[in-house]
Amino acid sequence: MNGGALFLAVFLACAVEAVEATTIVLAAGTARDWTSALTGLAAGLVTLAVVVAVLGPALSYVPLHSLRLVVGGLLLVFGLQWLRKAILRASGYKALHDEERIYREQVEAARQAETRSVALVPDWYAFTLSYKGVVLEGLEVVFIALTFGSNQNRIPLAALAATLAVLVVAAAGVAVRAPLARVPENTMKFVVGVMLASFGIFWGAEGAGARWPGNDASLLVLVPAVAAFGLFLSSALRSMGPARAMAVEPAAGDQAPGS
Repeated sequence: MNGGALFLAVFLACAVEAVEATTIVLAAGTARDWTSALTGLAAGLVTLAVVVAVLGPALSYVPLHSLRLVVGGLLLVFGLQWLRKAILRASGYKALHDEERIYREQVEAARQAETRSVALVPDWYAFTLSYKGVVLEGLEVVFIALTFGSNQNRIPLAALAATLAVLVVAAAGVAVRAPLARVPENTMKFVVGVMLASFGIFWGAEGAGARWPGNDASLLVLVPAVAAFGLFLSSALRSMGPARAMAVEPAAGDQAPGS
């Protein structure tokens, strides 16, 4: 897997998570208190830094074949979750992810919550809402960056891609002070699901001892094949009958990983 493909995969996956975290922080700051929301953001980043400091060095002691088998399996499960939901959205059996509506619901819930100060935090609700969103979405960013980077012995490159994705999304959120509703997040989630599932299959098979024809070049066939299969399923579901789109999804902080 070359550096460009690694960078793109990590960047897109982390950008999706960053959009959801940014929506939560913006809602907490807009509806409640910016000082508390930003303090929660900072506390969440510190927590994530500790996780990276602990897990990063530990991965270097795991044998490469074992690491690829475990990480490949996890990425496959993780990617298939994303891909399944993207297929259901594309076929109309699940509501499209609406960041703007989620933002409005988060703001409304925040405005109705009781105001309570704790220690140096003037608004505990804004702090915890921001902290929870950053940590939950950030853990997925950490997982993606560490797994991709450790498998290719390119953790610095994966970390750079993840950091740039977060900074770009955060800068856009600060600039517009609104949810990033124009980001094609549903399409991005389909692409990320395809990439995670493909790399999961590739690394899992390598970890189990299989040898791919052409080594990394096999990804040039595997990724389009998974994408084509996902598009076929979406088309097949749409042709089966009228769409049964569900209500809008819960707020990003309330979702399960891989959503």
